[in-house]
Amino acid sequence: MTLSVIQVFQSGGNFMYLILFVFCLGIAIILERLFFLYYKYNINAPKLYEQIRRTVLQGDVKRAIGLCDDSPLPAVLRAGLQQVQIDKTEVSSAMEEAILEVAPKLQRRTHYLAVVANIAVLLGLLGTILGLIVAFSAISGAEPGEKAIQLARGISLAMSTTAFGLVVAIPCLLFHALLQSKANRLLDEIDEYSVKEAHLLQSMAPVGKEAQ
Repeated sequence: MTLSVIQVFQSGGNFMYLILFVFCLGIAIILERLFFLYYKYNINAPKLYEQIRRTVLQGDVKRAIGLCDDSPLPAVLRAGLQQVQIDKTEVSSAMEEAILEVAPKLQRRTHYLAVVANIAVLLGLLGTILGLIVAFSAISGAEPGEKAIQLARGISLAMSTTAFGLVVAIPCLLFHALLQSKANRLLDEIDEYSVKEAHLLQSMAPVGKEAQ
């Protein structure tokens, strides 16, 4: 099985190495985005907000700030908590500014997966065209003894590069959709809980100032 895979890969010529490079690039992007979106940035938003809400209602804004780390949602909530100690009328503006800063972190590099998929398909198509050129050249100009060999080589090049290009493109597109959907869900959480916290802080601002 391993030998046959190697033989198919080698039959595709140099284009297989170009597609392999694109594949490695796509894998790197997928792994990096999975780590951030499903591990580092993926927090229990309802639990975090409830902890902040209870702490703010107790009048301890500084402790509520300490509950927030540098992940996108906590960073936005922290911006509101810090601003309420200065000017409660600017809480929403401070959180909106924080959202503009963290949103690119959630969507960073995900769109490159679609580019990787397109490049893989195009490289496979280019390999297919060159393989067909080799095949037709064999039919029209090669010596009779070489025709069958050249024809088989051209068809093998065409089919191998097409298949490998699709093998790379399909999972890249699937992960692009998956990661984009996750990023959108995290952005929706940020919008939801930033509005909730803004209402909470504006109503409890005098308590936060006393705590200061």
